[in-house]
Amino acid sequence: MPVLAAYMVPHPPMLVPEVGCGGEKQLAATNAAYLKAAEDVARLKPDTVIVSSPHAVMYADYFHISPGESAEGSFAQFGAKQLRVSVAYDAALVSCIQDIAKAEGFPAGTRGEREPALDHGTLVPLYFIRRKYTDFRLVRVGLSALPLEAHYRLGQLISRAVAQTGRRAVFVASGDLSHKLQVYGPYGFAPEGPEYDRRIMDVCGRAAFGELFAFDEAFCERAAECGHRSFVMMAGALDGQRVEARALSHQDVTGVGYGVCVFHPRGADAKSRFLDIWQRAEEKRLADKREASDAWVRLARQSVESYVLERRTLAAPEGLPDELIKTRAGAFVSIHKQGRLRGCIGTVSPTRASLAEEIIHNAVSAASRDPRFKPITPEELKWLEINVDVLGEPEDIKSEAELDVKRYGVIVTNGLRRGLLLPDLDGVDSVHQQVEIARKKAGIGPNEEISLQRFEVVRHF
Repeated sequence: MPVLAAYMVPHPPMLVPEVGCGGEKQLAATNAAYLKAAEDVARLKPDTVIVSSPHAVMYADYFHISPGESAEGSFAQFGAKQLRVSVAYDAALVSCIQDIAKAEGFPAGTRGEREPALDHGTLVPLYFIRRKYTDFRLVRVGLSALPLEAHYRLGQLISRAVAQTGRRAVFVASGDLSHKLQVYGPYGFAPEGPEYDRRIMDVCGRAAFGELFAFDEAFCERAAECGHRSFVMMAGALDGQRVEARALSHQDVTGVGYGVCVFHPRGADAKSRFLDIWQRAEEKRLADKREASDAWVRLARQSVESYVLERRTLAAPEGLPDELIKTRAGAFVSIHKQGRLRGCIGTVSPTRASLAEEIIHNAVSAASRDPRFKPITPEELKWLEINVDVLGEPEDIKSEAELDVKRYGVIVTNGLRRGLLLPDLDGVDSVHQQVEIARKKAGIGPNEEISLQRFEVVRHF
């Protein structure tokens, strides 16, 4: 049996009257929509409610599912310590999810419990559901820093476990929308904020879940969204189903977006296997991009593939352009996977006999020796996007006024400590931000003196 229904809901504690103390009246439309969603849950009478929460235990490369037989939590941190919620966990369903994940080598399970108390991303949905229906057990799932694809896959695994156990289950994707909708809001304003809310309500209002993958990571970060990964996991739980969607409400009265949508599966539909469809389209896009790449990027990719597949450092091949063979320069090789950095290593000035060798060796380092990431595996190769930045000669400058975040990279130095940041990076929008990031990379404090250099790059995609 597939998941019976799914719900996209927000989790502002102020929605709860004991917390809002009258302030919840600002969110009357959200409150009414929440109660309609809760009534829908009650109509379906599920055995189990599955909640994905951005505020549950979260790891960078692992999905935590709450273990044990039961849990409780309170709204004490929001001024309502008398309001407590206790719930029994569906341990059998959790065990089944964990078994499927283990069999497939998927990083999800009950290890690493840090905070057993229910978080507010779970408490708020439970508060509203329990006003209409109480005869259920809970499965609580945290998010991760893994790509959107992994969140969708976990949703698929959860759906399979629901079918294997015969549970009547609903999925609740807890998550606020943008936190940057108004200048008067607690997080300020960014133009991406209203755009995110408009797009997510449109996509979810049509159950066009394949479009969730088109939300760029940098765009989501600038919008300060909360629940996107939660919504993607929910979409995975509905994979392969024709879904009837209803957008019940969207509000922005506090500078934060709150959306409520209800989703009902209406039978199997091959056109709704959104992850498969996205992966095929992405494979073609990347293949076309590889075909169109220049000699600099092709060389870097050959180097990565040679090392990952054969553990062999590539020799400079015949037929390279003279610029690669007869010049020397520093170069950075950057590797991305599904829009996220996967490795980046480079040299400020030349260390090899030619630019070609510089690129070959830095590509190997980016793929296998970047301390921030695990080495790249053969299975990842077809999903990688690689670019090469060839650095011009650094020049000394007197102040940040001589920098341009789009045109120049920056090198900050204090004694033997030196930090570098390339120009025109996603999410780096000001010179001050650029310099501060370079300081942090070098371990130079904000009040320590630094000398500055700038450099230009020729970027090859």
